[in-house]
Amino acid sequence: MFYYLHGAVASLAPYLAVIDCGGVGYACRTTSQTLSRLRVGEKAKLYTHLYVREEIFELYGFASERELNCFQMLIGVSGVGPKAALSILSAATPEALAMSIITGDEKALTVAPGIGKKIAQRIILELKDKLAKGQIAAGGESYGGSGVTVIPENKSSEAAAALAVLGYSQSEIHTALRGIDMEQLALEEIIRQALKKMVKG
Repeated sequence: MFYYLHGAVASLAPYLAVIDCGGVGYACRTTSQTLSRLRVGEKAKLYTHLYVREEIFELYGFASERELNCFQMLIGVSGVGPKAALSILSAATPEALAMSIITGDEKALTVAPGIGKKIAQRIILELKDKLAKGQIAAGGESYGGSGVTVIPENKSSEAAAALAVLGYSQSEIHTALRGIDMEQLALEEIIRQALKKMVKG
């Protein structure tokens, strides 16, 4: 329904930002990562997700498409709702989250308030293989946005697909993968090294 909102920041509160678009204030649930980049009275652009469940009708907004993609990825895990997803993304950047999933680091996930060991294990279990193979994408579409599932032919394209899931551009992915030993390293290590470069960048 909404892809993004662009307008003046009218109000900020914990896990909430109100964006004034043409005189209409849109209340967006969000993360502390996004809130830290917003200032009342200044213009902002938030990428959005409309969450509809029975009597619940809430709008979620994020400062980057990568954060939005991770939010959608998380709420696709059984037992993980929007509140838990916001908690996780408030405690970790999209890159750090992806690194935790790829490396199976459940302790990094349990740092987020309200996230216990069982939920952390379920997130890793359900997302690790999918993330490594680039099988998750925002909006329920396949990698490449063509609506057709892409099966990467080698480790390089598999790693690229995994990074594309987070919303990185092809040029960013190419730069991150440059210099990594595709022949000798396992796929998880290739992705881990690329993510480390992106975190530093």
